[in-house]
Formats: sequence, structure tokens, C-alpha cells
Amino acid sequence: MTGIETYAPIGDGRTVALIGLDGSVDWLPLPELTNTPIFARLLDRDTGGCLELAPVEQFETTRRYVPDTNVLETTFTTAAGSVRVTDAMVSGVAGRMPWAELARRIDGLDGEVEMAWRIHPGTSLTTAAPWVERTQHGDVVRSGKTAFVVVGFDHGPDEPDPDGTRGPRLTGSFTTQPGSRHLIALAATHDEPLHLPDPHKVDIGIDRTIDNWRHWSEVFSYEGPWAERIQRSALALKLLIFSPTGAIAAAATTSLPENPEGGKNWDYRFAWVRDLAYTAHALVRFGLREETHAALSWMLRTIREHGPELHVMYTLDGGLVPDAREHPVPGWRGIPPVVTGNPARQQLQLGVYGDLMAICRTYVDAGNVLDIGTGRMLAGLADRTCDLWRNPDSGMWELPEQRHYTSSKMGCWKALDDAVALAESGAIPGSAERWKAERERIRLWIDENCWSDERAAYVFYAGSDELDASVLLHAPTGFDRGERMSSTIDALTALLGAGPLLYRYSGVDREEKTFVACAFWRAEALACVGRHDEALELVDQLVASANDVGIYAEMIDAEDGTAWGNTPQALSHLAFIATVLTIRDVVPEEALRDR
Repeated sequence: MTGIETYAPIGDGRTVALIGLDGSVDWLPLPELTNTPIFARLLDRDTGGCLELAPVEQFETTRRYVPDTNVLETTFTTAAGSVRVTDAMVSGVAGRMPWAELARRIDGLDGEVEMAWRIHPGTSLTTAAPWVERTQHGDVVRSGKTAFVVVGFDHGPDEPDPDGTRGPRLTGSFTTQPGSRHLIALAATHDEPLHLPDPHKVDIGIDRTIDNWRHWSEVFSYEGPWAERIQRSALALKLLIFSPTGAIAAAATTSLPENPEGGKNWDYRFAWVRDLAYTAHALVRFGLREETHAALSWMLRTIREHGPELHVMYTLDGGLVPDAREHPVPGWRGIPPVVTGNPARQQLQLGVYGDLMAICRTYVDAGNVLDIGTGRMLAGLADRTCDLWRNPDSGMWELPEQRHYTSSKMGCWKALDDAVALAESGAIPGSAERWKAERERIRLWIDENCWSDERAAYVFYAGSDELDASVLLHAPTGFDRGERMSSTIDALTALLGAGPLLYRYSGVDREEKTFVACAFWRAEALACVGRHDEALELVDQLVASANDVGIYAEMIDAEDGTAWGNTPQALSHLAFIATVLTIRDVVPEEALRDR
């Protein structure tokens, strides 16, 4: 099975497809990202399902996104000629389609190339058995409540094989010539009627989708270093925004492992308060008003509905995350388990109080006004932070051991710091004096309990001598931009560093690969403490560690550069964006001219 880094995502605001270098779509939940995937060969080699399209003869591949879009172009070159495949999740005239529509346009470039395609619906992680229904308008594939149809032109379809030993298969073949055009498209719905699109209108829809993405990119506002790569990361994040609600998925996949031994396989198709905070901060600075307002409004409604306590994460439609469920499929490269749901859903993580307050302060500082209900809720959460910060929690890394994690205490400090700012500006009611006093108590407690003279670093948790990269987040928050944070960076580099990459915390190198976001946090912290040359050099190295189309998964193997964990990972792209925005703010302009 091909590497995680070989996949490129496309999407439509509701779901994401992953397309390999070999032209195969090996991951596609339909019609929404959180649906159990009908196409999941990524996790189930034999019965997971796929949409294959490639030359019959041996080929070489190059690919790119159409500039300023999430439409993928793959060029296959054989001894006999070359073709270009353009893949898009099609959008409508007024935005996203009411159904999911994956279109694959094949243009002959030179010579003659024999192409073959195969669409093999899977068992939805063994929860459904797909079958072909003959209707008056053509063959429809049904799997549980999901139905899809395949249409096209000049694509040479065969008679469907409804009785294959591994489920039904739709196949076909054709030969390209210079200037020829062929199209294969899939349209899907769930528990509703199915629209059978005109393939020629689908072809037009690909161009419309390109135009729609380019229009979005024109609104996107960023000038500064690494501009092209920042644009790509912003587009990757846009794929993870669930347009029906405004929620932001942490990643597009589930159960891609963090190490070859398995075990740490999680479902990331949910919305973390933490990720939304970082996303909103970036979107505001890019001037993207609609996405910022939708994400914040969704989060506040959801918290009120399921309050008063904050949850770590929510479903993309605003519900509570279900318990984890294991599925009897082998997993990526046979590394189990394959799960849906997430066991961290009910943990106490004190850092989320800081995350939520940060979203709201960012929103207000950008010139917006909070509603009365939100103001009261935030005041209540600030009071709750005063009451809770002395308790142990599970920390940012969702660990089973409850401890006094340093970064959690720093997150509480940040929550009260932002609450004070919001209160003093009149944005929220409440006792700013109480919050100031408790904020200073938190700082003193951290100084007394979470600093190690021996390590010359902030430690993982109170009383330990272990280290945790998440404390680096609190250089940009303003908790510490001085000598202590600078020496903490050096200690982390010495104990957790692997070249430009960084492990999450002490001892975890025995369990998983390096964490992409942590490496960028180190660069951002370096910039914050004034070590600008080191920050710039580090970002240059990390930019080169993305895959061929600029996508980051959750983790990178420091030995061979391969990707691990779920992909595309919002936190990885957010960390890159946040780091570059901070660098743009604090590094002299003349140092940035070549980037």
C-alpha cells in the first residue's frame, strides 16, 4: 500500500477525497466527511473500495493543484504518450452542490494512451454490502442508505459486474489521442433521492469549480514570506471546513497510525475547540470574514447547547462525539485498530478554556461585537477557570494520566488574560479584578512548580524533569518571551529534536513519529524570543518536508521523511500559518525579502 504522503486531497465543503500518485481514490466518505466511507481502501485493502483510473501500460506521474484551487491535475506519461487527469469535487453555481459529485476529466496530450478505470464500492468498514440496482435511468449502486451513480462520456464503460466475490464492480477502458477529452463522474446522496447528472454539465462544472476556488483565493489576503505555501495551507484548511455548519475538522481521515506498532489510531473527523481557536486566529488575520463568523457562531451555539462544561471536541454537526468503536478491518498496511468515534471526548482539558477565550478575543479585536449571551457565557467560563485551574487534567495531548501539566496551567493563564482584556474593553461583563488576581496566582504557581533549574526549562508537569513541546505555544501567547522560554527551546531541541523535526514529549519517540506542529511551534517560539535567523532557517527546512503538493499529515518519520497519522492535518497547516504570521510581525522586513 502506498505511503500516506503520496495522497493529495480534494473536497467540496462536505467531504474529502484522497487521490494517490497512481490515480486511485482510496478514501472518500459520501456524501459527508463523517459518513462511514464507501471508498476506504486506505484502511481495508481487500474490501475497502476504490476508484481507479490510470494508463494500462507502465507510467510515470507528475501532479499539481490548478493554481489557487483545490482541483488536482495529474499527468501520466507512458512510452506511447501522455494524458492529463483533472480531479474535482464539483461545486455549484451558488456554492456547494446538494449532492456529492466527484468528476475526473481525462485530456489526451500526445501519442495514444490506453486508459482503464474501475469503481469498486467497499463494505463501509464491514457495515454494509453494496449492490447494483437496475433502474429505468441506469445502474445505481446502493450501500446502506447511500446511493451513487456513475456517468461519463467517451469513457468506454463495460457491463457492470454485480456479482464479484468482493462486491460489485464497474469498469471501462478507452484510448486517448492528442486533444481528446473523456469524463467519468460519480454523484452520491444519503437517505434522499439521487440526481443523475448530465456528464457534459459535469465537465462544465469542473471549470466552474476552478473559477469558484480562484475567486475564494482572490479574497484571501496575505502578503509576506512563503506566500505560495501559505496559500496552499489555507486552501488545505478550507477543505476541512464543514460548510453546512462552519465547524472545522481536525483531519479528513480516521485510524491512520502514528507508528508501525499501531494502537494510537484515532478518528480526527471532529471539531476540536483548540483547532478552531487557531483557525479563527489565522482566518481573521487573512481577512476571511465569512469563515471566521461561521466557525465562531457554530462553536458558541454548540457549547451552549451541551454546556455548561466545555467539551474538548464536538461532531461537525454540533453533537457530542460518540464513544470509540472498532471495526474488523486490517487498517493501513495492516496496522490496527480502525475506529470511529474518539475516547478523549469526555476528558478534562483545561487548555480549552484558553482556546475558547482566545477565539473570542481575536474576533473582538478584529472589530466585531459579541452578543449578550456570549458575553455572559464567557464571564462564567472565566470564573470557572478561576475555580478549576488548580485541578489536574489530561493535558493537551489527551493523556490517560491526570497531572498538573504545565501547558494546561499556561492555557488557564491565557484564558484569564484574554478575559481581562475583553472585560476592560467592555466586550464581556464580570469581575476583571478577580481574574487579574487569579491570573497572577497561576503565573506564580507555574514559576514555583513547573520550572526546572537543572533542565533550564519549563517541564512537562509539576515536579517532573520531563519536557513537553506544547509549552512552546505560550511564547506567542505572551506568557514568556524571555530567557526562560529561550532556554526551554534549547532543552527541547536537545532532548526531543530530530533535525528540524520535534517529538511531542519525553519518551514518546519510542511510541510514534515526530509531530509536525511541534516543529513549527519551535520556529515560532524562536521568532518570539528574538532568535530570528534560527526561526527562518528552520521554517525553510520544514517547508521542504511537505509532500509534493504541499500537504502535511500529522507526523513525519525523521529517518526517511514519510508521513504518518491522519491527513491532511489541520493542526500541522495551522502551525505553519501561525508561525509565518508571527515571523512576519516580529522579524525585520529586510530579513524576509528572499522568502
